[in-house]
Amino acid sequence: MLDTHARKWVQPGIETTARSFLKAGFTPNGVTVAAFIIGGGTGIVYYAGFPILAVLLLWLSGFLDAVDGSMARLTKPSPFGTVMDVTFDRIVEISVILGVAAVHPKAMWPLLLLSVSIIISMTIFLTVGAVSEKESGKSFYYQAGLAERTEGFILFSLMMLFPSIVVWTTLLFVAVELFTGFQRFAEAKRLLS
Repeated sequence: MLDTHARKWVQPGIETTARSFLKAGFTPNGVTVAAFIIGGGTGIVYYAGFPILAVLLLWLSGFLDAVDGSMARLTKPSPFGTVMDVTFDRIVEISVILGVAAVHPKAMWPLLLLSVSIIISMTIFLTVGAVSEKESGKSFYYQAGLAERTEGFILFSLMMLFPSIVVWTTLLFVAVELFTGFQRFAEAKRLLS
């Protein structure tokens, strides 16, 4: 929801960074890999006992993830770049989930449910994107929903920064993901019927 509706306020900064990176000779795929490495380390940093640093790394990777897409749109988008971007985003999420699970074993079942809810929501999202003829500013049709990347990062941040409520934050995340999956499924029915 925030990615869709609040992007207009942060896009100028993202666009400026994208242009600067392109002038410096960076490629969109290179920035995708950098975002992946930074974000992929989030769970390890959290497990090592540095929750604030883990959250900062998560948000830096998210910022770079937005920048790489703007860079691609300013140049020539690469279909393989899209595959890398979507795949690496999920690995970053898995890193956070595994890091939180390692530190908070009592949250293991809610975190497993969170993983399942993300799989369901992303399956609908990617399938609709693949089969839809509807256009969007991305390389495939982008379904908005209650839980987009920013909402996920907010909930992941709460999980890492407030361990006393990690189970409840995770269960809230599960509910938000499942609701988003339902939204996307209902939209798919309207679009594709």
